[in-house]
Amino acid sequence: MSNDLPFERPLAEHRKKIDELKKFGLEKQIDFTDEIGRLEERYKQMELEIYSNLTAPQIMHMARHHQRPTTLDYIKLVFTDFLEIHGDRLFADDLAIVGGLAKLNGVPVTIVGHQRGKDTKDNIQRFFGSPHPEGFRKALRFMQQANKFKRPIITFIDTKGAYPGDTAEERGQSEAIARNLAEMAIFGVPIICVVIGEGGSGGALALGVGNRVLMLENAIYAAISPNGAASILWKDASKADQAAEAMKITAKDLLGMGVIEDIIPEPMGGAHRNPEMQAEAIKEALWRHLQQLMKMSHEQLVEDRYQKFRDIGQFGTV
Repeated sequence: MSNDLPFERPLAEHRKKIDELKKFGLEKQIDFTDEIGRLEERYKQMELEIYSNLTAPQIMHMARHHQRPTTLDYIKLVFTDFLEIHGDRLFADDLAIVGGLAKLNGVPVTIVGHQRGKDTKDNIQRFFGSPHPEGFRKALRFMQQANKFKRPIITFIDTKGAYPGDTAEERGQSEAIARNLAEMAIFGVPIICVVIGEGGSGGALALGVGNRVLMLENAIYAAISPNGAASILWKDASKADQAAEAMKITAKDLLGMGVIEDIIPEPMGGAHRNPEMQAEAIKEALWRHLQQLMKMSHEQLVEDRYQKFRDIGQFGTV
């Protein structure tokens, strides 16, 4: 299948054999039930072997799969009464950021997330999910409103990074990201961040200062994209797989280092195989963590967020 990643091709070929045998049996009126059963069992074993032992580069490609559900997909499946809000009231409406008001199990929340396109035209309009400064200011406007009206904030992270062009720099890209970091740190409402695909560089961090940071099982999260790291280290972006292996960007790695608090499991083969099932898993995790955070006071939430980031990393003497 054209949607299969390179490491999934043995599965696709095996499935093709099963389908061909079924078709042949129907055409010739021959019973291949036993043979098909053995092939199906082998297919399940291959699935388990492949998806239970994904390498960091394979997870990177899974996180970037063009059919992977986006922020708007999850908003439709997880929340109710969504009202999208547009614009930063300063310059423009950056479509690489989406957000608005919604309800999670009846609780009013503010949602902000990166939004990739579904096709070439949509990707161009949304800058492939890489926001300009007005996108980060748009996100901040939504979060400031949430803080004012004491609504929990939920962010969905899915970007290779902030838009790298001169237009973004001219309009204050670094200042916009820095302001988001500073203000999110002191909001007195619960903030839960979910990395649903690729979380890259400052573009991801600008929506990533939360009391809880969660990751989907096949998402990645790093201070720079593997392609960018490869370009710097080896002057060759094609060595992104090698960089991904060295960078510790997977959910399992980051949970071990205390960067995230929880891993949300994915359906076999990735979130794009069953978006509805994936949405249910996200909803369960969000609700579980939100219930804990809603018991905290304004001061406790700020302190909890501070300690979360203060505790990341290890320090020692030389």
